[in-house]
Amino acid sequence: MAHMQQGTNLPKVGSYNRAVVLEAIQASGGISRVQIAAVTGLTAQTVSVIVRRLLEEGLVVEDGSAPSSGGKPRTILRVDAGAGYAVGVHFDPQELSCVLADLAGNPVARLHLPLRPETSPDAVIRRMARAARRILREAGVPDGKVLGVGLACPGPLDADGVMVSPPRLPGWDRVPIKGLLQQYTRFPVTVDNDATAAAIGERWAGIARSAPGFAYLYLGTGIGGGLILDNQVYRGSSLNAAEFGHITVEPEGPECYCGNRGCVEAVCCPSAIEAALGNGADHAAICAAAARGEPAARRVIERVAQRLADAAVSVVNMLDIDLLVLGGPALREVGEIYREVIARAVAERPLARRLHAVRVETSPIAADAAAIGAASLVFHATYAPRLGALVQG
Repeated sequence: MAHMQQGTNLPKVGSYNRAVVLEAIQASGGISRVQIAAVTGLTAQTVSVIVRRLLEEGLVVEDGSAPSSGGKPRTILRVDAGAGYAVGVHFDPQELSCVLADLAGNPVARLHLPLRPETSPDAVIRRMARAARRILREAGVPDGKVLGVGLACPGPLDADGVMVSPPRLPGWDRVPIKGLLQQYTRFPVTVDNDATAAAIGERWAGIARSAPGFAYLYLGTGIGGGLILDNQVYRGSSLNAAEFGHITVEPEGPECYCGNRGCVEAVCCPSAIEAALGNGADHAAICAAAARGEPAARRVIERVAQRLADAAVSVVNMLDIDLLVLGGPALREVGEIYREVIARAVAERPLARRLHAVRVETSPIAADAAAIGAASLVFHATYAPRLGALVQG
C-alpha cells in the first residue's frame, strides 16, 4: 500500500485528488479514511470531504468497521461495484471479445464472437456495437449506469482513435474506429492499443493491482507491450510506447514487416512458430503438443521462450522494474514454459540482479485481459489520477 499515487494539498486540484482517493479505495478492496490519508499524503480533512462526496454520489459505500489501534473502530470504505459499468471490446483480427465490468473491475459477463478476416471495417465495427448492446441487454444494465465503451485494438493509433497502417489488418488504414464505434453505440468510447489495454486491465483487476510499476509482455496475433511506471500508464510521445515486439533478438534473423531483421515479433509470433515447425500444424496444436512434451514442438516453443527472455532482459535492464507480467491469447498451454525460461533469465542476467529480484508472473486474466483492460480504460479515463491532466489544467 505504501506505493499508492500521492495526492497534493494545493487548491484547484479537487478532481485529481478525488481520483487519487477513489483509486486508493478501488485498489485496496477495503480501506479506512485514516489509511487513505496515510497512503495518499492528503490531509484527514481533504480525505473526509472527498469521501463524503463519493458516498453522496453512490460510488463508494461504508461497509462495516475494523478495529483501530485506539479509540473507536474505523469505518471501512469500498467501491460500490454496482454503481457504474463499462463495456470492454477487444478487437483481435480473428475474434471479438466483449466484457461487461462493474466499477470494482469484476467481469460480470463475457461474449466471444469469431471474425472472418475479409469482413469490411464498417461491418466489423457495427458488429462490435451490436455485441456491446447485447451484453448490456442480457445483463439487464440500463444505459444510465453505463460510463462508456472501451476498445482495445491493434495499433498504431493516432490521438483521435484513427488506425494508422495496422500491420496485420490490410484495408484498415485511416479507419476512424473510435468515432464510428461512438456513432454506432451512442456511448462515449475510449480507445487504446490492445497491449496497453491489457496492462491497464492487469492493474485494475489482475495481479498487478498494488504494483507501482511493471512491464506487460502481450502475446497475441502479434507481440506488444504495455508499461505502468510510477502508477502512470506510459504511452510515449505518439501513444505507441512499449513495442517490445520490435526489440531485435536475432540480428541475422528473418525480416520483420517493420523493416528490421530478427525482431521478437518476427521470431516469436504464432505464424513464426507455425513456420518454424513447418509440418502444417496450427499454433494451438503446436502449443498443445509442446505442453504434452512432444520433442519437436517443445524444441520450437523453448527456442521462442529463449528469444522472449532475451527481450525481457533488455526491458528489465532499461526500466529497472520489479514485475514483468505475461499475458495475451497466445499464452494458452505454453504460458508456464515461457514464464519459467523468462524468470530464470531475469534472475541471472540483468545488471541489477544483486540489488533486487524481478518477479515474472502469468496473468490470471490472460484470456480476457485486453477486453477487461478495455473496460477498465473507461474507468481509468473517468477516475484515475493523471498528473499530465493536472499540470495542463
